[in-house]
Amino acid sequence: MTRLKVGLAVVAVFVLTGGGYLWLRQSSLVAVRDVQISGITASDGDKVRAALEGAAMDMTTLHVREQILHEAAAPYSSVGDLKVRADFPHTLRIEVVERRPVAAIARPGARRMPVTSNGTLLRGVTAERDLPSINLKSDPAGSRITDRKILDALAVASAAPTALRGRTDEVKVDKRGVIVNVDEGPELIFGDGRDADKKWAAAARVLAEISAQGAVYLDLRITGRVAAGGLAPIATPTPDPNLQLEGENSATLNP
Repeated sequence: MTRLKVGLAVVAVFVLTGGGYLWLRQSSLVAVRDVQISGITASDGDKVRAALEGAAMDMTTLHVREQILHEAAAPYSSVGDLKVRADFPHTLRIEVVERRPVAAIARPGARRMPVTSNGTLLRGVTAERDLPSINLKSDPAGSRITDRKILDALAVASAAPTALRGRTDEVKVDKRGVIVNVDEGPELIFGDGRDADKKWAAAARVLAEISAQGAVYLDLRITGRVAAGGLAPIATPTPDPNLQLEGENSATLNP
């Protein structure tokens, strides 16, 4: 009989005896020895992993204290939630659900700080280079942004389609509302954060049209209606004299 079968037999005896279960759930027979953690991608991931492993190793698979695990992960802003599953007799699986940044707060003389769509600041996490910047004059107080205009900017950044997200350099706010600067493209004027996904879709359609080449800005403030401004003259090829002559002859033949 293998050690696992012996262990299962012991478990069965204690469960059948009723009160023995209370002893067993704290016993080394079911101690957590293998902690498997998934879902970590943020720059503070090593610290998150160490904190969770340290907390989990003081548990058993019959007495998992999820609150303790959440408290261990609480100092790390990248962690939004934990999904925990115990596999008898010794394995604990923890899936880390990370908060996803949609932009990065930029302040004078400071490193960019990633921020989520609801304004949660991911302090201590390195901002990815492809995140658009939102420039602020000073470091925002607390753990979350509450300024309505900046939250509108985050709503717009969050709704950006994949094709344009990588081209979005900066999201800013001025008297016109939320403005997006697109790499090698026109300025996108969103106004507020309402219907941001529909405004992005309209912008993508217009940007794909040849007639929009040279536009300085696209005004998306009225959903479903895009106004392009500052269009530069579009270069046209020099007419071929021979083709022009053929056209004239054709017109003569077919009045």
